[in-house]
Amino acid sequence: MRNDYRLDTLVETDLAATWHEQFAAWLADAVDAGLPEPNAMIVATASPEGRPSARTVLLKAYDEGGFTFFTNYTSRKGGELDANPYASLLFPWHAMQRQVIVTGRAVRVPRAETEAYFAERPRGSQLGAWASPQSTVIDGREPLEDAWEAYAERFADEVPPPPHWGGYRVAPDTVEFWQGRPSRLHDRLRFRRLVTGTTLDHDEWIVERLAP
Repeated sequence: MRNDYRLDTLVETDLAATWHEQFAAWLADAVDAGLPEPNAMIVATASPEGRPSARTVLLKAYDEGGFTFFTNYTSRKGGELDANPYASLLFPWHAMQRQVIVTGRAVRVPRAETEAYFAERPRGSQLGAWASPQSTVIDGREPLEDAWEAYAERFADEVPPPPHWGGYRVAPDTVEFWQGRPSRLHDRLRFRRLVTGTTLDHDEWIVERLAP
C-alpha cells in the first residue's frame, strides 16, 4: 500500500519566523480541513533501560515554551518521564500529507496550571482521573466502574484534581515540519535550538533541511 504525495510543498521561504508560529499555522490548517481530533499527538517515552513506549494523547496548550498535555503521574508514561524526562511528540496529519515531529525535555507544569485546566474538564472525566489506576493491571471492568461511582458519591459537588494527576510541558529542542512529496522526496524542515542563554527565551534557533 503506497500513495504518491502531491498535495503541497514546503520550502524555506514558506516557513514562519518561529517554530510555534509555523505550528500554529499548520494546526489551523488541520482544524479548517476538518481532520478528526487535530490536536491528537503520539507521545513516545523510554524507560531508563531504553525500552520505548508510545501512546496517543491530546495536546491541551502550546506556546513558545512548549507543548502541554495532562495525565496520571503514576502511569507508565509518568513513571518513564520521571526517570528519563526526554520525549518525542508526533502529530500525524495524514490526510494533509503532513507530520510534525518534536523532541525535547518534559517537565511538570505548576500545580496552579493543572488545577485551572482540571476545572474545565467534564465531571465524568474528572471522576475518571480519580477512579483509574492508570497503566496498572485490573481485575475486569467492574472495579473501575465501582471506583467511579464511589468517587461520584464522595465528590457530590466540586471535584478537585487528584494529587497524582497533572500536566507535562515538553520544551522542544527540535521541531520538524514534514510535507509529503512525490517519489518519496519529501520536504523536511527542522527548527533546532542552539543553547546560547540561560533560558529558552534567550536561545537561538536554526532551520535545517533533512534528507527524506
